Amino acid sequence: MATREIRTQTADAASACDVCGRTLLRGEHAHPYLQGTERRTVCELCTSRAIAEGWLREGSVPTYQGRSSGAERRRSLLGRLRSSREERPETSEPAPEEPMAPARHAPEIPRRRPVAEPRHVRAVPTGAEQRMAAAVEAFNRSAHPRTLAGVSRSLGLPTVAVLPDETRPSLVTLTVSWELSWYRYEADLAEEEDGSVRVADQGSELEELSAPELRANATCDERGLLTLAA
Repeated sequence: MATREIRTQTADAASACDVCGRTLLRGEHAHPYLQGTERRTVCELCTSRAIAEGWLREGSVPTYQGRSSGAERRRSLLGRLRSSREERPETSEPAPEEPMAPARHAPEIPRRRPVAEPRHVRAVPTGAEQRMAAAVEAFNRSAHPRTLAGVSRSLGLPTVAVLPDETRPSLVTLTVSWELSWYRYEADLAEEEDGSVRVADQGSELEELSAPELRANATCDERGLLTLAA
């Protein structure tokens, strides 16, 4: 009786991210992107890098009509103009010109200067602990906790370091790191709530972070919400 060869799936068959080259973990979701006409696979951690490189997410490219349809419309318009000229009868005598009425000058309306919208500036707490607490509250109100929750499902809960900036009193840095990835957020306490927290940088090597950024002083739960350590 002939024996049947059984092949098991190896790590080579697993898909890898075309940006960082990391092999995707089991259950980790990958996103298809287009680099020109070539299809690329991007993990959740590298979607912003793919967008920065000019890659387009598959399924988001609108379709347009080709140049031939515009050329046909232009040709049909020229054909209608030519046919209207040919059908118009030619007159030997020019039509009498009607006297032109004197132009009336409309009174000039004074232009109003545009009024600049007032810029709302929030009061910045003076103490370091108060600034860190305000930055954590602003982060939890933003859309960034969804990103942390999605990555934590694959890599586990991260290390979180909240550090006030020494040169800018209104700026607080929040660094969230795993073994394979990290994000650095900046919370500007002087700005309004919308857009006050933004991604300042991200990477995949912990050696790129400073020692204070690897020292945890806050926690992150499964929903991606941050809490300062007591």
